[in-house]
Amino acid sequence: MVDKARFAFTEMNPQLGALSTLPYLPIVLTYQNQSLSVSGLLDTGSSVNVLPYEIGLRLGAVWERQRLSVPLGGNLARFEARALVLIANVEQFPPVELAFAWTRDRNAPLILGHMNFFLAFDVCFYRAESVFEISPKRVFQ
Repeated sequence: MVDKARFAFTEMNPQLGALSTLPYLPIVLTYQNQSLSVSGLLDTGSSVNVLPYEIGLRLGAVWERQRLSVPLGGNLARFEARALVLIANVEQFPPVELAFAWTRDRNAPLILGHMNFFLAFDVCFYRAESVFEISPKRVFQ
């Protein structure tokens, strides 16, 4: 089994070139029997994973059935958010459960943050090369 994978940063604005590159990770999210391929922004400044409203709906989640409210800060503080646990597949690595703050903000990006993406994966950024590496955390028993 390969223990790490390397990804290029994604250029967001061709006019700005390297100044607009960000670490977006291709990931497959699954809720119940519904899966969706998306890209999530690796955000070391985010305390939680954030799931945009539309992605939750496309996965078949029902807002009214999610009872646990999650407070968000920053630009998302004015929007209601509820907890939603999804299965995440990254590359060839074993699937992991990720807890998301599913926000009503329809314009929010999918964010992968400390709780609990960075608890499940180690990430090394090589900003000068515009790449990053990811590997699942080893579980010792």
